[in-house]
Amino acid sequence: MSPAEHAPDGLLEALDAYEAALMANDLDALDDAFVRAPDTLRGDDRGLLVGHDTISAFRGARGGVPERTLTRVEVRTLADDLALVVSVSGFTAGGNGLQTQLWRRTDGTWRISAAHVTGRPRAFDPTIWRTVGDPLLPSTGTGPLDGTTVAVKDLYAVPGHPVGAGNPTHLAESTQQAVPAAAVAALLDAGASIRGIARTDEFAYNLTGRNEHHGTPPNGAVPTALPGGSSSGSASAVRLGMADIGLGTDTAGSVRVPASYQGLWGLRTTHDAVSRQGLLPLAPSFDTVGWLTRDPDLLGRVLDASVPDSRTTDDDPPAVLTVVTDLVDAAEPATRDAFRALVGTDLAEVTLTELGIPPLEVLRETMRLVQAAEATAAHGPWIAAHPGALSTVVGDRFAAAAANPPEQVADAVARLAALRATIRHAAVGRVLLFPTAPGPAPSLTADTVTLERARTATTAMTSLASVGGLPAVSAPAVTVDGAPVGICLVGAAGTDRALVRTAGRMLRD
Repeated sequence: MSPAEHAPDGLLEALDAYEAALMANDLDALDDAFVRAPDTLRGDDRGLLVGHDTISAFRGARGGVPERTLTRVEVRTLADDLALVVSVSGFTAGGNGLQTQLWRRTDGTWRISAAHVTGRPRAFDPTIWRTVGDPLLPSTGTGPLDGTTVAVKDLYAVPGHPVGAGNPTHLAESTQQAVPAAAVAALLDAGASIRGIARTDEFAYNLTGRNEHHGTPPNGAVPTALPGGSSSGSASAVRLGMADIGLGTDTAGSVRVPASYQGLWGLRTTHDAVSRQGLLPLAPSFDTVGWLTRDPDLLGRVLDASVPDSRTTDDDPPAVLTVVTDLVDAAEPATRDAFRALVGTDLAEVTLTELGIPPLEVLRETMRLVQAAEATAAHGPWIAAHPGALSTVVGDRFAAAAANPPEQVADAVARLAALRATIRHAAVGRVLLFPTAPGPAPSLTADTVTLERARTATTAMTSLASVGGLPAVSAPAVTVDGAPVGICLVGAAGTDRALVRTAGRMLRD
């Protein structure tokens, strides 16, 4: 490290100790290196962290940094106990980074009060992408999506590439696809190009975005939070500006939940409105094609390109915007308050009972049991032939799915059609409105018990559209404790385009 002239006494020694703690991933020492105050700052390309405890939580989930040495240090003394340090890092694996830190001396000890980190350039983020190109696959036509790029969830067939399904063993055994999935082909034909294949939770059987094999994609809105799954990589790529469109799937909320957690627009289409040809299934009774974008206009153009007959006119009869009180009450108190502040008191309100729909617990359990049975049928033989290939959380979920009592599964399968018909009838002429998720994204450091509790609460709220096979839009509308939470609009079957337009008008007004 080159000398820094006129550095205050003890500052360079504190800087060296901080770098040594970084290389050792000594969390206690790193915590002590930052000023313990609620206004301590740390920022990088993934966002800004405010407060010592928030920074500590982020660091605990980060898992260390690549080996590096400081190759240049510049110090500017601002006051007797305040100094600005700008240093250049040389990484052992190649590349340079830059750190700008404001150091403050209190009680004779130098600590960091604010830091901004510019990491070394990466070819791509492997937590977000399985593979990328420039482009990975060019467009095959022209149309409403000219010039846009797509992050394709790693469940769809992309020509020249295998389907990995978020699992390295499955990827290693998969063969290259010859033709694109129908949903991929529609985007290519409309002028979009494929930027890359994005990470997914294993076999799409999760809602957090956490993956033990390749790491957790970043939440571009809240760096200390989970991104939401299972369309996690697609959502993160869109939020961070790496792609314009995220092609995902939504079975129990896997487009709506990451859209809510990351402040994106997300559409679950009417069940069977978009062909699932070339899509690896999880639970065909609920699996749907869906997309994530940063604005409603692009979401509408994607829908027009993928389902041409989804276009509606201003002459279509308007649906009644209706708040579903059961689903509002199912959200966390702060989310309920933010939702109520947004929608006001002028909208119609209704309960599930008034709609003739059973309670949320019945919907959630029906979806859980049927989804588990279909997931076991789709992937059980492969899982049995590959013991240990799944991560602990997803492996346990598949094991629990296979162990569900047969009579309970049979009852759920038997009542699904009637439930779907009931929900579809109730939605005619209405747009049902409620929060997308119970609250903001869980913390990166949340334990399994906390995440399972959040999953149960979330799937209760997503089950209405999933069991009904209805279109649902999650729109970025409210903020809770500084984090986004979506509002969900559910419409009648086949009203996908009108639903997107309604959501767009609602947030513009």
